[in-house]
Amino acid sequence: MELMLSIKLSKDNQQTCIEVARRSILHGLQSGSALDIVAENYAKNLQQQLACFVTLHKHGQLRGCIGALEAYQPLINDVAEHAFAAAFKDPRFPALQEDELKTLNIEISVLGKPEPMQFNSEKDLLHQIRPGKDGLILEYGYHRGTFLPSVWEQLPKAHDFLQSLKVKAGLDKSWWHDDVRVSRYETFSFSD
Repeated sequence: MELMLSIKLSKDNQQTCIEVARRSILHGLQSGSALDIVAENYAKNLQQQLACFVTLHKHGQLRGCIGALEAYQPLINDVAEHAFAAAFKDPRFPALQEDELKTLNIEISVLGKPEPMQFNSEKDLLHQIRPGKDGLILEYGYHRGTFLPSVWEQLPKAHDFLQSLKVKAGLDKSWWHDDVRVSRYETFSFSD
C-alpha cells in the first residue's frame, strides 16, 4: 500500500505558519497563553482541519516538540496552540525564557491521516516500514508513542527506530505482543 500525502502548502502559507508559531510563543512569554487565532482571517489552505507537530530547536538541539496525531481544528489554530505548548508545556524541558526566542528554530510538520498497518510479526512489520518516510504510532493497551519521520535522521535503521519507539511508549525495547497496533503517516515539513 502506497500512502499519498496530499498536503501541500505554498511558501507564503509556510511563512505564515512560522510567523504565527513565533508570535504565539512571544504571546506566551507575555501573557502565559497561546495566541488566539481567528482561522477565517487566514488563507483557505490554513483553515483546513489538519494536525501538526511543532518542533523547536536551539543551537541544533531539541528544545520542545508538541503536537496532535489527529486533526480537530483548523491548521493555523493547531500551529498556534502547539507552538505555545512546545515552548512552555513539553515536560522534558523547562519553560522557554525570553532570551532563547532569538536563537530558536521552528519546524512544523503537518500530518497526513494515519493508516493502520497489517502485519503478522515484528519481522513482518520491520519489512514494511519505510525508513526516512514513515512516521509511526505504536499502541498497546494504555501505552502509546509516536515518532515523526524526522526521527529517522537520528535512528536510520528500522530496527532501532522501532525499538526506540517502544521505549518511548513505555515498553521494553525487546517487547513484542501480537495485539500491538501500529499506524503510519507521512508529514509535510518546513522550517524557518
